[in-house]
Amino acid sequence: MKQKIFLLLAMSALFLVSCAINNGLSSEQIGIRKTDLETENKVILPKVNYTNAQPGESVVYERGYENAPPLIPHDINDMIPITKDNNTCISCHDKFIAADVGATPIPATHYYNYRLNKSTGDSLTEARFNCTQCHVPQSDAKPLIGNTFKPEFKSENSKSRSNLIDVMNEGLK
Repeated sequence: MKQKIFLLLAMSALFLVSCAINNGLSSEQIGIRKTDLETENKVILPKVNYTNAQPGESVVYERGYENAPPLIPHDINDMIPITKDNNTCISCHDKFIAADVGATPIPATHYYNYRLNKSTGDSLTEARFNCTQCHVPQSDAKPLIGNTFKPEFKSENSKSRSNLIDVMNEGLK
């Protein structure tokens, strides 16, 4: 009991001391929008234009890093909402169709159930039906902050294709 009281008092003292110390940062200096945090959600962001190109008509951007989810290079307005029972993405991106229509095939990771540690065969795993959970349409958005990140790819092919299922257990075999 004495240990609990001592611990509670020590934590309370630490809290009071930390509140008393001014680290010199104002509310405006903390967020990337350079406004106080209380009104940050009222900041109007620049207008972003998403691609309105039809499938097969646009420039495909290189992935941001190896195995990054690729951006969607075409308009998706007529394809959303994506549900388990209504997913028009697979009509072009299914692994058996993609090569014939010139689309990026859905990678092997989307046909594998990691909870059960087994392949789902020719069916998407139920955890991967919502494409826009990871993939977003290309846009003309400018970065809000600078970025000097330069991706390194193991191969030229990994700039446009996923090899994630091959590297998931790298070093474990």
